[in-house]
Amino acid sequence: MMTDHTHEDVLTIHNHEGKTDQRTNRQRPRERDENVTKRRSVPRQGDAHYFTNPFSFALELGFFAGLIWGGIHWLFHFLHFTVVPVGFLAEPFFKHKYIYTPAGHLTGWLCFIVFSIFASLLYTFTIRKLKGPFPGMVYGIVWWVILFILLGPKLGMMKPLNQLTWDSIFTEICFFLLWGLFIGYTVAMEYTDERKREPEHAGA
Repeated sequence: MMTDHTHEDVLTIHNHEGKTDQRTNRQRPRERDENVTKRRSVPRQGDAHYFTNPFSFALELGFFAGLIWGGIHWLFHFLHFTVVPVGFLAEPFFKHKYIYTPAGHLTGWLCFIVFSIFASLLYTFTIRKLKGPFPGMVYGIVWWVILFILLGPKLGMMKPLNQLTWDSIFTEICFFLLWGLFIGYTVAMEYTDERKREPEHAGA
C-alpha cells in the first residue's frame, strides 16, 4: 500500500557515518528571508547612477567638456566664424600677441578645460537635480552673459559687443548654449530619472 505525502516530500541523505538525515525540500523561513534580502541588495539596472561620486564625476565631465568644446571653439575661430580666439580666458595673464600663436592656442585650450571643470563642479553641486536639457542651456547662456558682457570686456578678454561682428556674437551664443547643454544634460542623465526616458534595450 503506497502512502501519499500530502504536505511535503521527505529527502533521505546518507552521510559518511551511515546515518540518515531527513530534510524537507522546502526552504526554511530563515533561508527564504536571507535569499530575499540578497535579491533586494542587488542594484537594479539604472540604479547605479545614484551612487556616483559627484566630485569625481564633475571633474571628468568638466575635463571632457573643455577638451571637446575647446577644440570646437578653436575650429570656429580657424574657420573665421568668430574673431574671439580659444585662448580668450588666458588674455588677462598673457600678452595679446601670444594668444594668437600656436602655443597661445594650446594655453587657451588648457585654460578653457580648467574653466569647464570649474563650471561643471558648480553645476553639479548646486543644481544637479534639475531635469531636462533646458537648465543646461540656460546655464551656458548665463556664462556667456558673464564673460561677454559683464567681465570679459573689462578684463580685456574680448572687445565689447558693439565692436564684435554679428557672426562672432551669434557663434559665441550658440557655442555656450551647446556647451552648457553638454554639461547640464549629462549631469541630469546621471542624477535624475532622465535615463529612464531612454528606450530600453530589448530583453532588458
